[in-house]
Amino acid sequence: MYVTLVKSKVHGATVTEANPNYEGSLTLDKRIMEAANLVPGELVHVLNLNNGSRIETYIIEGEKDSGTVCLNGPAARMGLVGDKVHILSYGMYAEHEVAGYRPKVVCVDSKNRIKS
Repeated sequence: MYVTLVKSKVHGATVTEANPNYEGSLTLDKRIMEAANLVPGELVHVLNLNNGSRIETYIIEGEKDSGTVCLNGPAARMGLVGDKVHILSYGMYAEHEVAGYRPKVVCVDSKNRIKS
């Protein structure tokens, strides 16, 4: 049997842009992606701490060290610049992989610079 667990989490990111005139996705700073073990096209949930919305979308790689967290397309209607969000991805793991498992968690500051 397999279980679905949080694979990666970006904790406390700040939305820097909202672009409704894009086909849809979340643009994320490449350095944050690397630190959180996220890849372009990966399915993520974006949890908005300001309005309670929870959206499902995919990652687009943004410029490294830009601090970009941009809601694109329909996702742009789910948050405002300055909103705090958590970004989560999930993986499926065999039961024997669950013991001691820990997701990759990346905490960022208000400018989306990696703290830990």
